[in-house]
Amino acid sequence: MKKNELQKILKPLIKECIKEVIFEEGILSSLISEVVQGLGQQTIVETKQQAPKEDFSRQRVQLQTEARDAMTKRKRKLEESLGGGFAGIFESVDPISQAGTSSESNSQSPLSGYAPSDPGVDISAIMQIAGGQNWKDMI
Repeated sequence: MKKNELQKILKPLIKECIKEVIFEEGILSSLISEVVQGLGQQTIVETKQQAPKEDFSRQRVQLQTEARDAMTKRKRKLEESLGGGFAGIFESVDPISQAGTSSESNSQSPLSGYAPSDPGVDISAIMQIAGGQNWKDMI
């Protein structure tokens, strides 16, 4: 007899025997009650140590201080490389805090390199300089 044939015959018989023992003879209910009793006796408590809260504001201030010191060192080094005539040239110069907006368009307009929010140059005083009241008179 081949293995497959034997398996086809024995598998249903074994399945039926196991069901009969578990359900009819009450083994399943006694097994569950033993497990419940075992769980009731052993109480497992998990305690986690809280990670120390990081003080991000202190770290940010420290990083800003380090960056400022590094920038000051670079300024001094640049002043020294330029010679004595340029000492203190960077004293009141602060770094740019925010970069401008780029308008990366493929437009061929003469104003394509400027942001739409750029106010441009105030030309209101030109009329006063020329002494005219009307633009037609100035042309």
